[in-house]
Amino acid sequence: MRRPGSLRALLSCTIVTALSAGLSALGGAGAFAAQPAHPRPAKPMPPHVAAPYFETWTGESPAALAAQSGSKYLTMAFLQTAGAGSCTAYWNGRTTQPVSRAAFGADIAAIQARGGNVVPSFGGYSADTTGTELADSCTSADAIAEVYEDLVTTYGVTRIDLDIEADSINNAAGVDRRNKAVAKAERWALRTGHRLQFSYTLPTTTTGLAPSGVALLRNAVDNGARVDVVNIMTFDYWDGATHDMAADTETAAAGLHGQLAALHPGKDPARLWHTIGVTEMPGIDDYGPEETFTAEDAAEVEKWAVAKGIDTLSFWALQRDNGGCVGTAGANSCSGIAQDTWYFSHAFEPFTRGTGTRG
Repeated sequence: MRRPGSLRALLSCTIVTALSAGLSALGGAGAFAAQPAHPRPAKPMPPHVAAPYFETWTGESPAALAAQSGSKYLTMAFLQTAGAGSCTAYWNGRTTQPVSRAAFGADIAAIQARGGNVVPSFGGYSADTTGTELADSCTSADAIAEVYEDLVTTYGVTRIDLDIEADSINNAAGVDRRNKAVAKAERWALRTGHRLQFSYTLPTTTTGLAPSGVALLRNAVDNGARVDVVNIMTFDYWDGATHDMAADTETAAAGLHGQLAALHPGKDPARLWHTIGVTEMPGIDDYGPEETFTAEDAAEVEKWAVAKGIDTLSFWALQRDNGGCVGTAGANSCSGIAQDTWYFSHAFEPFTRGTGTRG
């Protein structure tokens, strides 16, 4: 769950720590200027993929940090409109960063050249509380679908993430428009021969989705929108309890599995596990030390994810995967715990395996 002032609300934050600056110096966007700007032929996502979030507003190069961390796949956050009422999406809502090859095109091409890809993500706390999440802002399902399609043809991506929380998850009109647009984009992909998956990233309790999350997925079913992955945010529970973060990840996912079974009666239970993802927040999350995801938790969750055969392992966010601010909760550029740089990336990356066939 989110609260005002949470990590994802800091989209306007441009603070770059000395560590971040050093990483950029090792290989920023300029290091990839020679990479082709056109999208490479799209490959399906692997059936099991580690795809940490990358904070696109920091000015750092996603290709450089992906290479340094060993991450082949990234979830790039966030896309939103510049103002409520618009149907045009920009990275971080900045009109200087449109959906075009000039914005992140060389970085994405470099990641694809190394055998990976990125997952563009719409929404996040800031957009979801300011009316600038695309489907909250735009009243045309056709126009929303066209934005999704443009991402595919511009960057050669094969999955789009929809991070819906806070006000957006309770906006019934926006939920309905978004799911109609997802269904339209999926029909377009089938008609034109493009690979396209959609994931929903949703807040969770320790026992599964809140009723608002279930209602969102029910609306997707009603609109004929295929949701390939339901990715739950297994942090920021904000319930006043002290948490065993690995154990609570497992109970939250088990609860989601039961909810998906109710939404899709008759579907094989193992296949339902293949549609689940989890996103952690390494170290001390926004709530405080009571919600601390440790190195031991990461190892346990990766082992559990392999055993269950879930689709996605992720964490918020790549720029936090270092121990530069021990004791600090919810920092934007460090985990708040003592750790080796890129520890969580290295712990999750072995989860990526197999050749995708869906989408």
